[in-house]
Amino acid sequence: MGKARKSEIGKSGEDAACAYLVGKKYGVLGRNYREKWDEIDIIARAPDETLVFVEAKTFGAESGIGLVPEDNMTVAKLKKLRRACEAFAGKRQGLINERRGWRIDLLAIVLGGGPEPSIRHYENI
Repeated sequence: MGKARKSEIGKSGEDAACAYLVGKKYGVLGRNYREKWDEIDIIARAPDETLVFVEAKTFGAESGIGLVPEDNMTVAKLKKLRRACEAFAGKRQGLINERRGWRIDLLAIVLGGGPEPSIRHYENI
């Protein structure tokens, strides 16, 4: 699969992830926040006021590679993501609810397998 197609699938997955979160009463605060070493796909506020950093992993249904989106969330990727989240949280303390704090969630998305994307939500990975 070409780089342009991967980028298109990734953007479509992030769009689906935002729609899913809004449907679950999350507030989407930002997308594609860049730190030197990584990017945070989505920054959101959960209904309980927790600040949530969301990693969206997306596959097209036609990928046929025998993997699921969750397989792309490696230990190394999580470590880099956690570093970016800590940097963001350190710079924006005012966004963090003192009692609720922040967490990292994973949304595993499969596009094209039906009229709606398949989304699995893993909290506090």
